[in-house]
Amino acid sequence: MASDTRKRFQDDPSRVRITDVAKLAGCAPATISRAINYPEKVSPERRARIENAMLELGYVRNHAARALRSQRSHMVGVLIPTLDYALYARLVGAANGKFSEAGISTLIATFDYDLDAELKEARLLLERGAEALILVGDRHRPKLYDLLDQYEVPFVNTYVYNAASAYPTVGFDNSAAAAKAAQHLVHLGHKNICVISGITKDNDRTTRRLEGIRAELLRHGIELPESMVAERPYSISNGRRACALLLSRGNPRPTAIICGNDVLALGALIECAAKGMEIPGDISVVGFDNLEYAAHSNPPLTTVDVPAEEMGADAAGYILGKLNGNEVATHVLVEVQLILRNSSAPPKWPGALADPNR
Repeated sequence: MASDTRKRFQDDPSRVRITDVAKLAGCAPATISRAINYPEKVSPERRARIENAMLELGYVRNHAARALRSQRSHMVGVLIPTLDYALYARLVGAANGKFSEAGISTLIATFDYDLDAELKEARLLLERGAEALILVGDRHRPKLYDLLDQYEVPFVNTYVYNAASAYPTVGFDNSAAAAKAAQHLVHLGHKNICVISGITKDNDRTTRRLEGIRAELLRHGIELPESMVAERPYSISNGRRACALLLSRGNPRPTAIICGNDVLALGALIECAAKGMEIPGDISVVGFDNLEYAAHSNPPLTTVDVPAEEMGADAAGYILGKLNGNEVATHVLVEVQLILRNSSAPPKWPGALADPNR
């Protein structure tokens, strides 16, 4: 496999050359080299033009390529949306442990849910010598897939499972997982349900979770109006604000809230308690991910358990197999399950909710 790795980065007619970048950027090849090696000597405007040209063409600076022509780098990149969320840290930790056992270092980069930033960070990881990449989700800029294909870089999409996808996946069906939460509440007798979702733009996981909730509710004859969905970035304060908004809109007031993750759910628990509402007496709250504190919140949170460590280990196993030239399964499914705790229960009889300002 080492020879395959060297071949990926060797010059050949199909690879983007520095002269191609120079032509698109409208400057001399020497200026491109100067911008790469001595950026302080090139004007900000020209550097931006060169950077855009490199992104447009999928050009990878060749200092990492030169190192890989003689030997493997023994480095793998992991691209995650944020370091602020514990579940991603658990995935990275499990993957890093498996890579470390194999003598491979892990390079970590974040992109704050911005797919353009993800593309840029992926290119930087390859320039630093990453032989392969672990990604989150399957929605990426087409240029990222083109870049990985151009340089024959092994990669795997995590937090998603799609046996029909042309790209390798290690994860679970987000739509079916979120449907478990909706089904649970419907079986308890809830009909007036609202949702605090993560931002769906450029995020396939949150998009599919919301789709799964809608579909499951509709299967039981329950519509989820747009007014009963609030999309917010993941934070406790955003969960509180979204909860307050949805409670003010409901007429009658919702008897249950499904949250896109446990951070938003914790915010909802806090806001409901601040309004003097009993949980689950007045309202049920269900989260997603099963973070550690979910078992210790007040009350303990009903949530969907996501095995992040298993995903990280399986993703690392896939990458190691590809780097070693072994046959590996293209799609790996991890099981999620609904964890029942004290934040969900059957709704009270309708008269108990007569005062929406309680």
